[in-house]
Amino acid sequence: MPLALIETAHCNMDLKPSPIEPSWILEGNPEARSRELSTSACGTTRTVIWSCTEGKFNWYYDVDETIMILEGSIVLESEGMPPRRYGVGDVILFRHGAHVKWHVEKHVKKIAFFRQTIPFGLSYVVRAINKLKRMLSVPGGRSSAPQQNPAPVYNLTGKPTRDAAPAHFSWRRKARAIVAAPFLNELDLAALDGLLTLVQAA
Repeated sequence: MPLALIETAHCNMDLKPSPIEPSWILEGNPEARSRELSTSACGTTRTVIWSCTEGKFNWYYDVDETIMILEGSIVLESEGMPPRRYGVGDVILFRHGAHVKWHVEKHVKKIAFFRQTIPFGLSYVVRAINKLKRMLSVPGGRSSAPQQNPAPVYNLTGKPTRDAAPAHFSWRRKARAIVAAPFLNELDLAALDGLLTLVQAA
């Protein structure tokens, strides 16, 4: 069943227990709760609400995670980064491979955006596909707006030297675009998910 094109949720929804790995806990008895708000069709990105009570613990990141603090405050410490306090409205990016010591002061609540990292080689494939899709269409599947003739080109004296010729696709490029467009409109990271799984398992 395809996912809805628009999904809504609220930050104050009920959260479910999401225990922290016991070996990561350094001090206290921090109790974490979370709930997934949304996920992409390809499963590589997720949005989650997460809260935790007072305590200190390690956290090891196996995906890219961007957070914004909604309630409470934390003190973060990492190698090469002295302890620093963060509060409501602060936005933090933890890249894949990061190791951070968390100190939750009384309580914290965050919204987190997870993005699964793509192997180096495949990232170029994804960028190329996205570039082609942008060249051939705009969001919603509508054709790009017609190009307008650019302004005349002037020399150093301020006099017009020539009118820049508007860009035109050759018939060969138009034919290729027409053939490729139906496939590119349907293509997203889901098409690469199987290959991604094989590469990561190797």
